[in-house]
Amino acid sequence: MAVLNTALDRVGRSGCGDAASLVLPSRHSALVQHRRATLIISRVRIVAGLFALLTPWWILVDYYAFSWPLWGILTGSRVLASLAFGILACSFARSDAMPDAYHALSLLLAIPTLFYLFSHPLMSAFNMDAFASMLAVGYAFLPFVMVAGLAMFPITALEGLLFALPSGLAVLLVAFMQLDVSGWAEYAGSMWLLLLISMVATLAGIMQLHFMMVLVVQASHDTLTKGFTRRTGEELLGLLYRQAERQKTPLALAFMDLDNFKSINDTYGHDEGDNALRQAAKRIQEGVRRGDILVRWGGEEFLVIMPNTDIAGARIAIDRLHATGFGYRPNGSLLTASIGVAERLADDTASWMRLVELADQRMYRAKQHGKNRAVLTDGQEVAA
Repeated sequence: MAVLNTALDRVGRSGCGDAASLVLPSRHSALVQHRRATLIISRVRIVAGLFALLTPWWILVDYYAFSWPLWGILTGSRVLASLAFGILACSFARSDAMPDAYHALSLLLAIPTLFYLFSHPLMSAFNMDAFASMLAVGYAFLPFVMVAGLAMFPITALEGLLFALPSGLAVLLVAFMQLDVSGWAEYAGSMWLLLLISMVATLAGIMQLHFMMVLVVQASHDTLTKGFTRRTGEELLGLLYRQAERQKTPLALAFMDLDNFKSINDTYGHDEGDNALRQAAKRIQEGVRRGDILVRWGGEEFLVIMPNTDIAGARIAIDRLHATGFGYRPNGSLLTASIGVAERLADDTASWMRLVELADQRMYRAKQHGKNRAVLTDGQEVAA
């Protein structure tokens, strides 16, 4: 959880993260991981579906190029590969987790790798005419195609290395199986070319990842307050709520509404209202922990998500916010807020929506009881 909070804070406060986020997947926020997993799984399923449809058509080429029983054996292996691709295309449809994305991409690469390990040594055992030999040489380039395909996925440098490694090992294994000393120079050249293609494909994947991270940051943050947008906040809250359920940890929310904010816009204009919102958001960011998440829920409403925080911890956060304040109104008076607090375990909620609903209700109760105060889970009021 500490790693998750730190990663969320890094993307939320410093833009797209540092260069290490392009090398190590552990540097990514939960939001980036979620979006990346969804994209990888989607592309894996599309590619697998295309391969499932196209692979059987190559049986016709095998039939005209190779003699029996070679083309028959290759036909059987192609049918199996096509079935495997078809199953993969229908799998992971409802998943959005990085472990599943890794699993799906590994399977996509494993199917042609196994076909290569089986077919290439098999064809070398048969005598072939010029056309068949030319086609057999083309089969040897299958690992290169697989590695080049990594360019389609938003991956880090480390992931590119790990996913390209099995293809290189497959080429080495085939070389050892051939036991042809005179052909080692050719295999060495192939390995060097495979390495270059791996580097280029990984670089392309890194560029995709960086572009995706930039888009995530731009689309997920409110331009005025620099907090997360409501849509992104709901997505993050859903992710953190499911994680808290799995780990049986607390999750607290503080729903804040700036008091008498409409009068600022009515009296001093919207520019002053925007300045007050920016000031309040900055004060809230300074008053909460680095791992807590600020969401502009709408208008002058803010939601602070506090992972791994029980009601006592939330009370500390509220006291700290009251101490730092929410800034000043244009006339110099203090800008205050009414706050409602809810916590997953204490309120025994079944969903993050219910948690937000309870925090919202308590915020309105704080409004009704005089404003500039917080209402906690147990109904206790904390005045500023």
